[in-house]
Amino acid sequence: MTVVARELKASFAFVERNFNLTKRYWGWELAWLTYGVAGALSITLIGADQGDRRLLLTLMIGAIFWNYLGILFEILADTIQWERWEGTLEYTMMAPVRRYTQLLGSAVYAVVYGLVYTTFILIVLVLFFGIDLSRADLGTTAVFMLIGSLSFVGIGMMAAILPLIYVERGAQMTFVLQSLLLLVSGVYYSIDILPGWMQLISRFSPATYILDGVRRGLIDGMPVTSLWHDVWPLLVMALVLIPLGVWAFGRAERYAKRTGKLKRVG
Repeated sequence: MTVVARELKASFAFVERNFNLTKRYWGWELAWLTYGVAGALSITLIGADQGDRRLLLTLMIGAIFWNYLGILFEILADTIQWERWEGTLEYTMMAPVRRYTQLLGSAVYAVVYGLVYTTFILIVLVLFFGIDLSRADLGTTAVFMLIGSLSFVGIGMMAAILPLIYVERGAQMTFVLQSLLLLVSGVYYSIDILPGWMQLISRFSPATYILDGVRRGLIDGMPVTSLWHDVWPLLVMALVLIPLGVWAFGRAERYAKRTGKLKRVG
């Protein structure tokens, strides 16, 4: 068996393990899915109340696709926290597995889980509001979902460092980071209404470009070839953040092992 095949098999083991955890906690999965649908409906109803179709679609896309990006971020950022909750952190970190193999498995699981979750919510909202997407460019949406997922994977990897280094408060710190991304990324409003310094920060959030591209594709039917100004920042972020995330996680792991932070209970 080649090295690549062995590492891919190990990555798939982490995907399988995460899906088994999902099955074990299916009650919570159902609860969060219900919450996600209710939250997206509640926000989209603001647009329906105003009688503005564009506002309705803007809010709907923000609610649905931020859910997706939030899932990617949370699953990757909570990689260490889940291991600690399950009491397997020491065993996983001491196992003869390359760390990028574990992170790849977590990323694949996060993307598949997030797509299933998001597709369900999208179908519910389209049926609920009777939205016609016949003029939408679904290819544009798919491209931005793919490239945007890679960008968010890199951020999630770096966020996963926080629970590894800060045993007691790391999980809270990742939640704060996610909340700040929500604030500056134009999820429910245009970033143009933000103060100038916040608009500058929003340029460093992948979600800003993902949401703008998805909205232009679904609402205006614009092809991805007309949205290069949103595509190239995502490509750069993906190429920079994923290697940086793997490297930083490796450094943090060595530090955690050296300082005895791989304990089961935070």
